[in-house]
Amino acid sequence: MLPGMRRMLSLIALAILLPGCGGSTPSGKSADEASGPRTKGQQCLDDADAPREPKADAPISISVSHILVRHAGLRRPEGATRTAEEACLRALEALESLKAGAAWEDVVEEFSDAPATGGGSLGRIRHDDVDPKFGDAAFALDVDELSYVVETPRGFHVILRTD
Repeated sequence: MLPGMRRMLSLIALAILLPGCGGSTPSGKSADEASGPRTKGQQCLDDADAPREPKADAPISISVSHILVRHAGLRRPEGATRTAEEACLRALEALESLKAGAAWEDVVEEFSDAPATGGGSLGRIRHDDVDPKFGDAAFALDVDELSYVVETPRGFHVILRTD
């Protein structure tokens, strides 16, 4: 098997088999079910801002990688010109690409506004090392599970727990 292919197949299997593995919104509804009269962008913004609950039995530290999409409305947009809604939809597009089988590294390179060095890896983190919303979402994940889009003061993230 080619290097990286086993990991990609693992992620595909998880996206298909695990309930809530990026396939549902934080409310447990699919984006289509939860949208009602709202646009996909409005739904994305609402779901990205939804509270997450870290697992009670989560370890003290975990390893994560992420995709970060910035927008012009941030305190430090670092050159981003897109709106918050456009950034959220871009992060959602990255998540959908991953669920469709794209390789993590390729999606990071295409979508992330953070340096792609290391495939978006943040290494080992403790909940208190990161923004509370990021920490709550990351510590709610199982190993090799993807988060839904998460909004923090740095932008919109898709998080992959790697350990």
